[in-house]
This record gives sequence, C-alpha cells and structure tokens, in this order.
Amino acid sequence: MNSSMRQRPMVAALLATTMIAGLTAVPAMAQDAAAPLAAPATTAAPAAQGTIRSITVTGTQRLEPDTVLSYTKLRIGQPYSQESLDQGLRDLYETELFADVQIRNDNGALTVEVKENPVINRIVLEGNKRLKDDKIRPEIKLAPRQIYTRSKVRADVARIVELYRRQGRFAATIEPKMVQLDQNRVDIVFEISEGPKSKVRQINIIGNDKFSDGELRSEMVTKQSRWFRIFSSGTSYDPDRLAYDQQKLRQFYLTEGYADFRVISAVAELTPDKQDFIITYVVEEGDRYKFGDVKVESDIRDLSGESLTKRLPMKTGDWYNAKQVEDTVDTLSETAGLFGYAFADVQPDFNRNKEDLTMGINFRIANAPRVYVERVDINGNTLTQDKVIRREFRLAEGDAFNSFLVKRSKDRINSLGFFQEKLDIEQKPGSAPDRIVLETNVQEKSTGELSLSAGFSSLERFIVAASITQRNFRGKGQELRTSVNYSAYSKSIEVGFTEPYFMDKNIALGGDIYRRDLNSFRYLTNNDRDTTYEQTTTGFQIRAGVPITEYMSLALRYSLNFDDVTLDRDQFYTDGQCDPLLAGRYLCDAIGKRTTSSVGYSLIYDTRDNRIRPTRGNNVVLSQDFAGLGGDVKYIKTRLSASKFWPLGAGFIFSLSGEGGYIHSLEGERRDASGQEVDKIRLVDRFFLGEPQFRGFDIRGVGPRIVRRYYSATVGDDGVATGEPITGRNNRTDDALGGKIYYLARAEVQIPLGSAAREMGLRPSIFMDAGAVAGLKEPGLINGNGQFAGFCNASGQTQVRAGGTAANPVCPASFGTDYTVSGGFEEQYLGDTLKPRLSVGFGVNWNSPFGPFRIDIAKALLKEPGDDNKLITFNVGTQF
Repeated sequence: MNSSMRQRPMVAALLATTMIAGLTAVPAMAQDAAAPLAAPATTAAPAAQGTIRSITVTGTQRLEPDTVLSYTKLRIGQPYSQESLDQGLRDLYETELFADVQIRNDNGALTVEVKENPVINRIVLEGNKRLKDDKIRPEIKLAPRQIYTRSKVRADVARIVELYRRQGRFAATIEPKMVQLDQNRVDIVFEISEGPKSKVRQINIIGNDKFSDGELRSEMVTKQSRWFRIFSSGTSYDPDRLAYDQQKLRQFYLTEGYADFRVISAVAELTPDKQDFIITYVVEEGDRYKFGDVKVESDIRDLSGESLTKRLPMKTGDWYNAKQVEDTVDTLSETAGLFGYAFADVQPDFNRNKEDLTMGINFRIANAPRVYVERVDINGNTLTQDKVIRREFRLAEGDAFNSFLVKRSKDRINSLGFFQEKLDIEQKPGSAPDRIVLETNVQEKSTGELSLSAGFSSLERFIVAASITQRNFRGKGQELRTSVNYSAYSKSIEVGFTEPYFMDKNIALGGDIYRRDLNSFRYLTNNDRDTTYEQTTTGFQIRAGVPITEYMSLALRYSLNFDDVTLDRDQFYTDGQCDPLLAGRYLCDAIGKRTTSSVGYSLIYDTRDNRIRPTRGNNVVLSQDFAGLGGDVKYIKTRLSASKFWPLGAGFIFSLSGEGGYIHSLEGERRDASGQEVDKIRLVDRFFLGEPQFRGFDIRGVGPRIVRRYYSATVGDDGVATGEPITGRNNRTDDALGGKIYYLARAEVQIPLGSAAREMGLRPSIFMDAGAVAGLKEPGLINGNGQFAGFCNASGQTQVRAGGTAANPVCPASFGTDYTVSGGFEEQYLGDTLKPRLSVGFGVNWNSPFGPFRIDIAKALLKEPGDDNKLITFNVGTQF
C-alpha cells in the first residue's frame, strides 16, 4: 500500500520577491491576520496498523537525517498507526525548521520528505524616516544566519508596531516581505509605512457642572490638536499621558474643595481613518467642602503644637484645598528638620463631615530621635573630584541634621554649573536610628564651552567673537578661559584663570591678561570708511575673593593698564599738531599714552538658588575702583547692581534688575592744546551703554556723542556762498563719547513651554530695558556758536572760518570775490541727558544641536537725538 500525507503547500516557492501572507500589521488592537496552523492531515487513506520496517528521510540540506528523526517518536520496529503518523507531522512542524513536510507509508516503509525553512541572509528596513535604524533594530529578534520562521517575523512586526505606537504613530503599518536567494537563503524586508502622529482631535468631558470643559482641558497635559499648537507635543495621543491627566483632574478638583471627586471612566477611541483619537472622560464632581477644625499635635518636645497651629495657612471656614494640605505636611516636615529631626513623621488625620460638608484635619507629628549626619556619599561624578562637591556642603559628618542646610547645599552644588538640574540629595537611614546618610546623586554635564558670536552693527558691520571656557578644569572646579573678538574696527584677546579654593582654603584667586585694540572710524564717499583714532589697551588684573557670611563675600582686585590713543598723522595733523578742524577737539584731547594703576573691591550679597539659572532670590553687588596708585590717571569709579527673581507658578519666572555707576575725577583742571577746559574724565575711562547690555540699541548706541554733518559749498557770481548737504552715508560722522554717570533697569519674564520644547532647550522671554548715560562737560565744538565751519581758499591759501550758516557760509571780506568755499561741516553735541531710553522685545535661548543659541528682537520706544538703535542680535556657540 502506498499513501501520502501533506500538511500544507510550500511558502513563497520559486518567487523572487513574495509577500509573507498574513503578516501585515495594522493598528488599533486588530487581530493578527495570519491564519492559525491547521491540524495535520494525510493525503492517503487510513492505513492498517502495522510495524515500521524502515524510515527514509529525503530533502534535507543542512540537517542530518538522524537529526530530523530525533524530532519525532517514530522508530524502526515500533508499531505505527494513523494517529502516530499525524503526531510525527505535528512534531516536525513544531520545530519551525521546515516549510513543508510529507510522510509516505509503503506497508511500513516510511519516507519522510522535508523542505527546510530558508536561512536569513540579512534584515532590511525600508521607509523608516521618523525612527532611525538604530532605534528599530534592537527590537528585531531575527538575525542573519538564523532559520526563518513565520512566528518570529510576526513577533518582530508586533514589536516594531508597538515602538511606533509609543511614538504616537498608531497608523503605522509594517509589511514584511521575503526575497528568495540561491542556496535556500532569503532576505527579510520590513516595508514600513510610518503614517502621521495620531493627534487628539477632541476631548469630551461628561458630568462636569461646576467647571467648563475649557477650564478642565487647561489642567490637562494632553491638548486638542489645533493649528496654533503646531509646536506642542501635548497634542499627540499617549496612553501614559491619559492616566496622568486623570490625576491632574483629581488634583484640580481637590484644590477647589471637591473631596469626593472621581473619574468614572476615561476612553480613547481611534477614528476610522486611524489618524486621530477622541478622548471621553466621565466624571462625578460630588459636593464642595470647607475646612473644619484644623490643628497640630506634636509628640516632639522641641515643637509646640499650639504654636504651629497658629501658623497654619488654612483656617476654619476656608474652602478645602488638598494641595494646601500637602504643602503644610512638607512645611511641618521641614520645620522638624530645622531642629534636627530628619525622620519626623507628619500624618494628617481627616475628619470628614458629610452633613455640614466640612473637613477637619489634625496634623500629628510623631516622636522621633534627633538625627546626626553619619556620612555624605557622592555618586555619579566621573570627572569632578569629590572635594569639589563636598566643600559646597553646609553639613559635615557628625553635624546635627538640618533640612535648611541640606537645601542650601543643594543650591550651592547646582550653582557650580557642573551637573544636570536633576541633582538630588537623598536622606537615608544610617546605622542607628539617630544617624542619617546624605546620598548625593549627580549627573555631570559638559563644562567646556566654545562660543561663537556673530552680529551686524550699523557702526562695525559684521562682528565675530570666539571664546573657549572650561569651568571645571581638571575636575578641580578651576576656570580657564580665553577669548578672541574680531571685526573690521575692533580686536581683542584675553586669557584668564580662576582657582576657587586656593590651597584648599575658602579663598578664590585668579587673574587675567589682555590686549584690546579699538579703531574708531567715519564714513567716506561710496559708503567707504576710514579710521579716526586707534586705542590700544594692554594690561592685567589679579583677583581674590573671600566669604564673609554664608550669603555675603568680598572680592579684591588690582589692575594695571597701558593705554595708547593715536591718530593718523597724515590725515589729522597740521604742522605736527592734532588739528581740531580735521579730527575734532574731543579726539585731540584723547590722544596720548597713559598708565592706569587701580585697586578695587566688590561687596556681594547673593541669596539666589542658582547663580547660573536662578528662579528665586536676590543679588546685590557694590563695587568701587580707585585709580591713582601710581600711573597717570586718578579717579574713583563706583557701581551698584541689584536683581531679584520670583517664581510666578506654572514655570513662569519674573525678574527685576538694575545697575548704575558714577566716576569722579581726583585730578585738577584739564585743558586742551587751545587752552579750552575739557572734562576731567578721559574718553577711555567713561561709561558706555548699548549692545549687549541694552537690547534695542547698537554698540555704544546710547548717550553723549558728537555728530559732524558735511556740506559742499560754492560761491555764485554775486559773491554769495551757498552750502549743500552731502547726501549718503558719508555726510556724517558719529562718535560716542560715553558719560560719567549711567543707569540701566530691566524687567523680564521667562515663559515656560511644553515638555517637548523643554527637551529641546527652548527658553523664551519677554523683556523691557530702560537706561541712560550722561554727565559730561560739553566738549568744545569747532563752531561753538552753532555756525558753519568752512574751508575758504584764495590765491593758494587755505583758511578756516566759522561764520554764517550751513546754507550761507561766510569767508573773509578781504578775499573779495576771488575765493572759493571748497566745503565745510557743522558739529552737534547730542545725547547728554539722563532722560530714559526704553526698549521692549522678546528673546529665545535654545540649546540647539550645534550649541547654545540666543536671539533677541527689541524695539526702541524712547530714544534721544543721536542714539543708534538696533532691532536684532544673536549669538551661537557649542559645548564640549
């Protein structure tokens, strides 16, 4: 008798590229389309029971025949039946090694014919753009040189789909395909259609009477997809966020007094097009409660329950607020911590009265031992040395525990700027009930910074600046920095170093060496420019700082500067002397070499929670510098600055800051070469105001300045000279003179964004700046009486005359009509007023992939004649 048994046909036989049937993945919890394995069936009629005389295995390529037989219970000499042959088929298919199996029976001579599953040659991903290969491949369990099986492909498809669902792409589909190769090998290709992110089209709330849908939606992290939320990540559907929003709703109602509120159900339904979700909440608000009797009972002898009760923020009759209760528990725990009771247990006992709708609360503070610090553990610092962190701790081993000092330690460590903001100091039980371990877990971040800045100035055109700073040099908390600034008219280089704990003592020591070159300029014809004066400053500074109290410190410094201000002799000199007509009296007064030797101090009061990115606290700095310890210059320069930060809630931070300064000369009267009295404070020692500290104005764009406007002039046949203004940029020069007194005030609000924007490092703000600089003695003008200064030529002679007006210059009558007026100018002294200049604008800080980026857009609302405003500034850098 000859019979044949067959499970199913071969898969993807003889096709170059064949879809693996039933493995296309669909979203929204659909059933797998692949049909279940059918029960093995034989193609021949049932055979009579007999004995197996022989077993032959055919069709093997990689496997040995004995290996194939080892997967079954069929053995020579054993009896067989139709059921045992069917079981043999099932056993071979369950190995997932074979694409097809047949068992033929010829009176006990069995032939097992197999077709082995192919070997995977490679795995290919196609169509994935939002998720890169390195994100998907770890989810794929199939690998080259493994045996291909349908179940493994199906499992990999499910894992990839789940990966896309976690990204909010519920419309993603995965279509696996198999490419047949020679030697029974295949390539597995996952064709991915990512689809758009599944948005939340609508949020419905059922059962809310006291608050509108809009009020409740505003409390949720998930937002309805609208065009104006294009940059928000909250519009994508996320199951975890759905659960979180239920908690947010409960918290909101509990803060409003609805103690019985509950969310009955929350259902998210995928729309038929698989593009959006519709979320429906069913809520039960319940009754609104007020506070009943509230009091504190303390078992700790150092804490008086009666005294603490008087300081409770809630009073009988106030609307119940669960958030207020939580905050009170934290406050009482912190209060106990101030007295050294780190593990004080504060438990609120609630007494709910449903008849009069009141909630009485008794805050019980259980007895606890006074705790001492057993040790301080520091984890996570691979570069920063332990001592850099430990010296910022306000507590040491053996000290009595104090929660305020723990918080202060955390703020000081954060202010170093070496670690991520998630820094935490955990309080863990020590080896005894009265011992505590402070475990500090830090996560280091880049402390090296390469900063590249670029800008466009109406005065200096394109400006480039570069600086390299390492704020944690060698992991010792030292700061090493160097900077280079370059533009067509200014250049500088500076190197500095600071040791914050010299010889491991709480004394900061540092120094700077610098060279700064400034070339002022004026416009010529065709918008060309030339240099008016060159200022070169070479010098150094030595600094030291010591703490006075926890929040106050004193900084001392000594500076020595060598200044050299020069003018082009060919252009601005006449007969070997600076010519005021050509250069201006203020420039002739500025030229020369001077040495400035100064000593100064700064008194600093700082309570900010973070010096780098503060959210609360104050900062006040008083500085004075005394020049005259040798050298050529004598003055006293005083500055005062102050700032305060307030958290407004919901991530908003408001800050107010102001600064001002005054410089007073200790020298006697000064006069220029013509004998005219000039200001005692030299040009290079004055205050200047503008970009970057005063947004909305250009570099040195605010304050006293001399503007010289140029005219051409001719003499008519009637002997009358007529002046015409020269048009274009070359019709004026504009030189800032600075001032002896200045002030600057700022108000700024930092605006929080969604979680996605925070992850990108976006921190926008709106601001308002106001300030002014003034106080100079008015410099002598060439035409001090406001008249026109002209060049009169006659018989080869050139004379300068001040007279007439810009439209009608006057030359000596003795010239008769035999002269020409080759040109002239008029000077104006502008901007010397303390009237406030005002600008408003907005800016964005962005930790971009190529480094920190800052852009400010500011509009000058109030300005005085002569001020130079500027709309946009930006800078960009990178960190390492």
